[in-house]
Amino acid sequence: MYTTVELTREGRFARLILNRPASMNAMDEVMMKELADVFEELKNDTTVQVLVIQGAGRAFSAGGDIKAMINPENPMDIAKVMVDVSRLAKALYTLPQITIAVVHGAAAGLGFSLVLGCDYIIAEEESKLAMNFIGIGLVPDGAGHFFLKERIGVPQAKKLIWSGQVMKSREALEKGLIDEVTAEGKGVEQGEAFAHKLLASPIAAMIASKRILHEQKIAELDSVLAMESETQVAMRKTADHLEGLQAFVGKRTPAFVGK
Repeated sequence: MYTTVELTREGRFARLILNRPASMNAMDEVMMKELADVFEELKNDTTVQVLVIQGAGRAFSAGGDIKAMINPENPMDIAKVMVDVSRLAKALYTLPQITIAVVHGAAAGLGFSLVLGCDYIIAEEESKLAMNFIGIGLVPDGAGHFFLKERIGVPQAKKLIWSGQVMKSREALEKGLIDEVTAEGKGVEQGEAFAHKLLASPIAAMIASKRILHEQKIAELDSVLAMESETQVAMRKTADHLEGLQAFVGKRTPAFVGK
């Protein structure tokens, strides 16, 4: 059914694997749409109570697929893409399951937004996490602004967004961005152990509390997603974005001009 993600269910437990390992699970248009579709499918599945999200191969996700962004033969339709990005972020936030992100390798850009949208985040020791849209002259999307603010507040969110800082998992833990650090190669095992601990708890009450807390924020989330979409479309037309892409491809330091 899906080509870039893999969803499996085992009773009350489900696992979602980002499955473009050759691209470090970079998100192209297909994956963004499929993630939105998967989350919307899970919204209607009240038999599943815990969802673990992880990446295949060497990383959780390198973020948006920059090669797809600059493909002259099939240019990415950013306005269309942002519809799916907004869908996936809202559906993730409103899932009637406890969500656990298991990070190994890298979680960057939109990949990091996806991680931050989860209820509990486990990262392996050497993982690298970054809200690094600024490097190519863009703003966070996938509700990156909203999820960061929810986790660490506005002042710290601005610092991370503006710097694009790459953090190891221990530093991310100290900042309150993630919930647990585990040994290299142990993330999936730890995520599954935590999932089964939840399933042995009065999880219906936990899910009810999640709904009560999240429901109050949906109007704000909708506003953030609308502003991110509008702004991202505008940023894609800037000289700084074009320079950021060219510098990335050319593996050089970009020369931004503020336009």
